[in-house]
Amino acid sequence: MSSLSLAPRRLRWAVADTLVLTGRAMTHWARQPAELIIGLLFPVLLVLMFGYLFGGAIAVPGGGDYREFLLPGMFAMTMAFGLEASYTAVATDTARGVTDRFRSLPMARSAVVTGRAAADLLHSAAGLAVMLACGRLVGWQWRNGLGAALTAVGLLLLLRFALIWVGIHLALVLRRPESVMVLQILVWPVGFTSNAFVAPQTMPGWLAAIAEFNPLSATVAACRELFGNPGWSGESFAAQHALGLAVAWPVLLIAVFLPLSVRRYRQLSR
Repeated sequence: MSSLSLAPRRLRWAVADTLVLTGRAMTHWARQPAELIIGLLFPVLLVLMFGYLFGGAIAVPGGGDYREFLLPGMFAMTMAFGLEASYTAVATDTARGVTDRFRSLPMARSAVVTGRAAADLLHSAAGLAVMLACGRLVGWQWRNGLGAALTAVGLLLLLRFALIWVGIHLALVLRRPESVMVLQILVWPVGFTSNAFVAPQTMPGWLAAIAEFNPLSATVAACRELFGNPGWSGESFAAQHALGLAVAWPVLLIAVFLPLSVRRYRQLSR
């Protein structure tokens, strides 16, 4: 049988195995609801803290309500939060020998990492839904129609999908659940050196340049534009092409880290 005729069968095999392992990850979450609930509510706490405790002291360049400025940033931050859970799950499977057991099964090797990524994306979609509902409760709204709002949601999930592969690759490289602190240390600086909480023009020049070209900033700026919320404007390339960068950055991260993750897992499975 030729390799061309085998390709559709292999693809169906890989998709079926991915669905099985996605269900495995979701079953773990169902059996540990407290961890799931805390993960969903933590971003809500940040919205309340920044929106009501600090919001009165922060002015939005160009005017506008700070909570409407903040919410698109918090939606993007939600896409970065929680990566440590998937990171820990992948590293734990590797450390405990679960990866070796999968190797002995007649299954697509790529399904182990793609199944984890699919489960994480579903979890993130649920978290984003909670955040959108929270935003509505505190007065946030989209102003450019449903189509633009759905496009913004798509960009947020695209960002999450890209960050998932970064986390999976780091987990497969470091291989120990205890090293999750590495990922946690990376998430916070990336989040706070972006335009999620304040506009770059309020920062020192060198920090503003970093913030403008932060992948998170591109998604936040594009979402503010699509939602019709107050944002930041400028003459820089990043400010003028936020929508394009909001697509380009995640696609670049996926193109780099997805193949690296699959290759790394196959190396571990030998």
